[in-house]
Amino acid sequence: MSHEGDHPPEELPKVYLLPNLMTAGNLFCGFMAVLQIIEGTLRQSAGHEEWVQRYTASLSFILGAFIFDLLDGRLARLGGRESPFGREFDSLADVISFGIAPALLVYKIVLAEFPIRLGWLIAFFYLLCGALRLARFNVVAAREQSVAKGEFIGFPIPAAAGVITSITLLLLHFHASDREIGVWKYSLPVLMVFLSCMMFSKVRYPSFKAIDWGTRRSLPRFIATFFIIALVFIYWRWMLAVVFIGYLLYGFLRPRLSIRVRREIEEDVEDDGA
Repeated sequence: MSHEGDHPPEELPKVYLLPNLMTAGNLFCGFMAVLQIIEGTLRQSAGHEEWVQRYTASLSFILGAFIFDLLDGRLARLGGRESPFGREFDSLADVISFGIAPALLVYKIVLAEFPIRLGWLIAFFYLLCGALRLARFNVVAAREQSVAKGEFIGFPIPAAAGVITSITLLLLHFHASDREIGVWKYSLPVLMVFLSCMMFSKVRYPSFKAIDWGTRRSLPRFIATFFIIALVFIYWRWMLAVVFIGYLLYGFLRPRLSIRVRREIEEDVEDDGA
């Protein structure tokens, strides 16, 4: 007769502090984005004018989650602290921040006007494709084949959320004083379906994981990079959409570029023997 005490308790896995703190920040931003969407819906139904601010705040939290998602991977690789636990935790946070939050936001802004089953179907299709993509990525990563070549197969879900978020942010900015966002909001469901398909496409996108704290660039390219970053900060409502849409289109343009040009864009190629 066996007893529970006959077997040693399973040791809980230890987690690396800084990378998983960034992932927790990602999850927190996703949670706050969902709360802001719910609050915005309640205020809009009650006739309050603050609903636009609530939706804008939810978009800011999704973008904040994107930053945390960038940082957790960088910190893990910088310290050689990548782990299966961190990979799974990151995917769970991504489902909330880049799956549920954007799907719920687009549903509340425009899909709620559709026939109810169609609206649910489009929002859930995006969420389903995002969750399946993350599961596929983890399975492939477990076989050590994920991004060894510095690229993703299919559009990554954080970037898909970035496209939806940045375009929605522009629409809200243009119609901040209106009760309705305008006819352009009907482009969001089409975009969401397209991005859902892109997540399972064969189009390859660079991961830019070769660019880190040790990356070196020539002085003119450093200055150009600085000005691009400055433009994003100054004109962020416009430039975020430009950056995310540019990344989306780059996947289609990439096969037509020479290997040298691709390496200069995606990798650290300054090798002067120093």
